Amino acid sequence: MAGGSDAVESKSLSCVRCGKPANLQCPKCMELKLPREGAAFWFCVLNSTQDCFKASWSSHKSVHLKAKLSALGTGTAGGQNSDALTQGWRYCLKKGQDRSPKLPHFDWTGALRPYPISSRRTVPAHIDLPDWALDGIPKIEPNSDLQHVVEIKTPDQIERMRETCQIAREVLDAAARMIRPGVTTDEIDRVVHEATVAAGGYPSPLNYHFFPKSCCTSVNEVICHGIPDARKLEDGDIVNVDVTVCYKGVHGDLNETYFVGNVDEASHQLVQCTYECLEKAISLVKPGVRFREIGEVINRHASMSGFSVVKSYCGHGIGELFHCAPNIPHYSRNKAVGVMKAGQTFTIEPMINAGVWRDRMWPDGWTVVTADGRRSAQFEHTLLVTETGVEVLTARLPSSPNTFPWLKA
Repeated sequence: MAGGSDAVESKSLSCVRCGKPANLQCPKCMELKLPREGAAFWFCVLNSTQDCFKASWSSHKSVHLKAKLSALGTGTAGGQNSDALTQGWRYCLKKGQDRSPKLPHFDWTGALRPYPISSRRTVPAHIDLPDWALDGIPKIEPNSDLQHVVEIKTPDQIERMRETCQIAREVLDAAARMIRPGVTTDEIDRVVHEATVAAGGYPSPLNYHFFPKSCCTSVNEVICHGIPDARKLEDGDIVNVDVTVCYKGVHGDLNETYFVGNVDEASHQLVQCTYECLEKAISLVKPGVRFREIGEVINRHASMSGFSVVKSYCGHGIGELFHCAPNIPHYSRNKAVGVMKAGQTFTIEPMINAGVWRDRMWPDGWTVVTADGRRSAQFEHTLLVTETGVEVLTARLPSSPNTFPWLKA
């Protein structure tokens, strides 16, 4: 507790608990630079145990959260920030179908914690909507024959996918330019959302099975499906941004893991190894190759570097459906069936962990984290099998930011 009597006359302020003259201010309020009258709380000194301050702490600390959330605003009036807090900034529960003002109880595996999330972003009326956009429930996808049969795309579908995947790449690149300490993942989501609708597309994750945001942002020990929230990225973090765009009736899906500021060597090695796993897997793709071989090459490269491969989540077919056949496991000795044929489109998206491969689910029903709390990285492309090999539909563009040091040669 720091004395404030040198700047404000203590006689003019009262303890928020007992009403007696106050001469000590909450140190967290001072750190957040809250006004000395009003939002900032002052306390009397009954004795050396600071009883009034301790008794008020459980209710008072909510002031700090509101101040942090207000800082996410654009400098508008405090009343507008308060409205945003009241209407949308809550912790996500039940896969996006519920919100709570309190941090849920959970046996967290690492240092990361969820932060409150903002309200769902709106989409302009002229944008074509997938069938889950309004009520959160996909209708066509779950019952489609394409959950069991791998579709051979028509030339028209392929051309639409090329266009959509290029938009998705441009959107992800816009997000990548945002990555730096102090930026919230909610701000990244805003950029993804705005860039997608500006291109005439719909952000496929938005309200898909009630997912509350327009992209996934997975920080540090989060393996996949992290929900953008009010947490600011910190120096030394790694963050994966996963973007999918729906445009002209087809989807394009990709993701990359980025460094935030100065990252330790172990994280550099993890992210580079994951990138290399995807590149090695893509080099196999051509007609006649078995889908199960993808997992063998990924697992071999990850294991040689001392890392493990996530088994619970896999690559998938994509096109007019967001997720469909084939399933593409990334681990060895998998039981994926089928062989690649020209005209097929699917994603490969290895998730590589620094520690054990096992995962756990956060109470929000979406965020998947490593069971041991160690870091995880992921990269993803949407691919087209051609007559002679593979076309990376979401490939980096000449304008893509120069993010990864191993590509700067």
